[in-house]
Amino acid sequence: MSKLIKVAETKEVAPGTGKVVQAEGRSIALFNVAGSFCAIDNACSHEGGPLGEGELAGEVVTCPWHNAEFNVKTGEAHGPPAYEGVNAFLSGCKGMTCWWK
Repeated sequence: MSKLIKVAETKEVAPGTGKVVQAEGRSIALFNVAGSFCAIDNACSHEGGPLGEGELAGEVVTCPWHNAEFNVKTGEAHGPPAYEGVNAFLSGCKGMTCWWK
């Protein structure tokens, strides 16, 4: 059985933005896509850039290091320079708190 881990307050992640959070020693990129929260690995599969610091456009985040793009709901890479996706995680918000499991 998975456990819920508090990672952020909803007010910390405005719509259209992301935030780097920590959960069980793992760096996670948490995004607010029009009020729906998504979580993926924070490290870009290309060269480890911080995806949580990237620019979010709809459901796609652009890595700030080399412009690799990833879908924040699925973790799928959208082409060069990254060919491999990243892990996507179940996350959700209840009330004012975002959880990761």
